[in-house]
Amino acid sequence: MAECGVCFHHCDITEGKTGFCGARKCVNGRILPSNYGRITSLALDPIEKKPLRRFHPGSMILSAGSFGCNLRCPFCQNHEISMLRDPKDIESVTPDELVRCAVKYKSRGNIGIAFTYNEPLIGWEFVRDTAKISHEAGLINVLVTNGTAELSVLEELRPYIDAMNIDLKGFTARYYSDVLGGDLEQVKAFIASAVKSCHVELTVLIVPGESDSENEMRDMSGWIAGLTDDGGKTIGEDIPLHVSRFFPRYRMTDRRATDIDLIYRLAGIANEKLKYVYTGNC
Repeated sequence: MAECGVCFHHCDITEGKTGFCGARKCVNGRILPSNYGRITSLALDPIEKKPLRRFHPGSMILSAGSFGCNLRCPFCQNHEISMLRDPKDIESVTPDELVRCAVKYKSRGNIGIAFTYNEPLIGWEFVRDTAKISHEAGLINVLVTNGTAELSVLEELRPYIDAMNIDLKGFTARYYSDVLGGDLEQVKAFIASAVKSCHVELTVLIVPGESDSENEMRDMSGWIAGLTDDGGKTIGEDIPLHVSRFFPRYRMTDRRATDIDLIYRLAGIANEKLKYVYTGNC
């Protein structure tokens, strides 16, 4: 048995078994990523789809995903891969192979690699190894993440990641713990550290009855506005926030889609503190 140190779960994993995320396994007493290089999804996307609106707009980026996740969001739109548990029929690619693929697509406007679709931080070793080679090839690296990881993981990736979109899924400890199976304080710490070293945009999904209150949006946007750079300068008002509309998915098919007027109202509240607020799925 060994303890995994990637996120707040700190799973104690017995030999040959995987942890909560379904993608980290105990092998000879060591915790290793069983999803290393095992790509379930690959697509050339507009960078705005990540979503990143203020980072190389108009560009394309090769998006790659694997399997597994360390949250249990009941509305997950990629649950077919995020909830997979160490499938046996997915072949591996090497970091070099993925970078060569990304380079090949430069002729179609590709500027780099986005690690996305499932939660990339649970397989941070592959992200690190690939992103290093990607930089050497003159490409840009993007991380699309739930931010549920220890800062030690961020330190491993920091030299190689140029931009992130981080899900700040709500702003109450109850919602994170009881609905998502997560930890709000860990995500806040990850965001506060990430903004010191790369371009960061944040996304909040407005789920009816869960993360849709005006007071919560005031608290969230106020906290974002107070974030600082590595020198202590307040930069939070310049961090883009994407306020996204919920649609019934996965285990939340009994909920209605978020009212469009509410999305615009909450975006307006966020705009009181933040310069760049965008609405999504409207």
